[in-house]
Amino acid sequence: MELFVFLAVLFAAACHAGWNASIKRTLDALVGWPALAAWPWLIASIVVHLFYFAGLIESYRVGDLGQVYPIARGAAPMMTATMTTIFVGERLGFYGWGGIVLLAIGVLLLSLRGGRDLAKLDRVAVGFALFTAVTVCAYSVVDGIGVRLAGPGKATAYSFVLFVGIAPVVVAYALVRRGYAVLPQMAPFWKIGLGGGALAVISYSIAIWAMTLAPIAIVAALRETSVLFGALIAVVVLKEPLRPARIVAALMIVCGLMLLRVA
Repeated sequence: MELFVFLAVLFAAACHAGWNASIKRTLDALVGWPALAAWPWLIASIVVHLFYFAGLIESYRVGDLGQVYPIARGAAPMMTATMTTIFVGERLGFYGWGGIVLLAIGVLLLSLRGGRDLAKLDRVAVGFALFTAVTVCAYSVVDGIGVRLAGPGKATAYSFVLFVGIAPVVVAYALVRRGYAVLPQMAPFWKIGLGGGALAVISYSIAIWAMTLAPIAIVAALRETSVLFGALIAVVVLKEPLRPARIVAALMIVCGLMLLRVA
């Protein structure tokens, strides 16, 4: 993978950690439209994202960021690598698979000590987190295929249509889940929501662009390094405890990154 793409996806990972933390507590100019072949994938991605946000929100409702976030993101890389190998025909090679496995194990290791209950994992939170991981895998594969069908230079257009489509779906979910009373409840947090939303757009738009230049599974795996930034936010901002397991996990993730860089 080219160094610029590698670093861009790592930057996207940092953005991703930021918007997940905002749940717990602008695109470039549009040029043209995605090709017709990409639209079924766009629609599918919007639907999958609805389930993704639902799972993520519910998991944060019952669990800690330091526990839920690593599970949700750590279980996804192996799923994505397997799905892209079977359905997209991508071949990752020894370094690619080795990097993904190390990164995934390191990410999951970060979840062993969540913070609210250090003796055990919250089963409900873990269930929602694993469900979220499945949706992460699904939208990664769907968007990786979709953006490649969107046409040359249409990654930004694909991202624009995707996020414009996601916005009303998420609002509709909030209204169904909480009723109209949710609107005044959300008002005091508009700054956090706006900032988190902007980070989400920047993060995933970069990832979508990177999927046109590199294997989907590697891009998806690199995004999961966001747990390092997430762990830092959890410890510094949310005051969750720092444990030796997290240090070991960080080293494993770095080793995985080194393998992915040469894959």
